[in-house]
Amino acid sequence: MGGQRHGVGLTGFASMPPVPAAPPSEEELDVLVRIREVLAGGRFALLTGAGLSTDSGIPDYRGPGSPPRSPMTYQEFVKAAANRQRYWARNHIGWSHLRRADPNQGHLAAAELERRGHLTGLITQNVDRLHQDAGSVNVVDLHGRYDQVVCLDCRRTYTRHLLAGILGELNPGFLDRAAQTGLVEMAPDADSTMEDQALISSFVVAACPACGGMLKPDFVYFGENVPKDRVEISYRMVDDAAALVVAGSSLTVMSGLRFVRHAAKEGKPVVIINRGATRGDDKATIKLEAGVSESLAWLASELPPVQGQAPPGPKGVDSHLEAGVG
Repeated sequence: MGGQRHGVGLTGFASMPPVPAAPPSEEELDVLVRIREVLAGGRFALLTGAGLSTDSGIPDYRGPGSPPRSPMTYQEFVKAAANRQRYWARNHIGWSHLRRADPNQGHLAAAELERRGHLTGLITQNVDRLHQDAGSVNVVDLHGRYDQVVCLDCRRTYTRHLLAGILGELNPGFLDRAAQTGLVEMAPDADSTMEDQALISSFVVAACPACGGMLKPDFVYFGENVPKDRVEISYRMVDDAAALVVAGSSLTVMSGLRFVRHAAKEGKPVVIINRGATRGDDKATIKLEAGVSESLAWLASELPPVQGQAPPGPKGVDSHLEAGVG
C-alpha cells in the first residue's frame, strides 16, 4: 500500500512501543469473509477510534488493560484558573516527553480503501492525525486535533509546537524542577500525573497572543459538544454509504454511537471490528473481535473494486469546511 505522508503536524503521542499487526486467525478470517460479502459492490463509511492507534504505541482510554482515568472536563477547564494552571503544567511536562508515532498498517489500509474508491468518507474519533499522515484525505476529525490550540475568545488557532515555546519562555527551569521531584508519570494525550502542588502553583499559563483570551487544546473535551458542521458532514458520509464500518471504537460516547444508530435506523449494515464489547453491538450486522489493523489491511487487499465508482478527488473535508459546507 501507499507510503507515509509525513509533516501534517504532530502525529501521535506514543508512550508504548509500536506493535506489528499479526495475521488474522482462521476463525477471524471466516468472519472477514462474511464482512467482505456484506461490503462488496458498494461504498461504505468508516468510523475509527482509539483501538486503531494502539498499534502505533498510543495508549487507549478504555481498551482492555487500560487504567481508569478521569480527564478534566470542559466545564472544569473554563470554570477556574487553578484548573487551567494544573492542566497546562501537567500538559507542558507531557508534551516534553512526546515520542513521534507513525501510522500503522490499519491507517495505511484506510488510506488505500479511500484511494480505491471504497469509502464515502472517514470519520475518526482520534485526535492524533495519523490518518492524514497515512495519506487519507476525506477525513472528519470528529474530536478535533491535538497539534493545535484554539482561543476560546477570538477563535484563532495556533500550533501546539508554538505554544510549547511560549510556555518554556514563561516558565524557565520548570521542566528541570518537575524532573527533580521524581513524581512524574506520563499519561495518554500528552498528559502527566505530576501532583506537586507547589510546583503547579508556580506555573504561568499562556494567554492568546492576539487577544489575551483563554487558550485550550483544539479537541473536544468530555462535557463539550462536537461542532455541528463536523456532525453534519459525518451524517452525509453515512447517508451516502451502503454500509458503516466501525474500527477500534468502544462507542462509549454518543459522538460516535449516533452514527451507528443512524445507519441501523436507515436499514444499512453495520460492521463493528473491535476487541471487547461496544455500546453498538446490538446494532451490528456483523461483529468481529480481532485486531483492527490486520482486519482493515485484509479488507483493503481483498475487497473487489467498486463498479462504476471513480476514486474521490483531491478536495478533502478540510477544504469543504473552509468553503462553508455544512
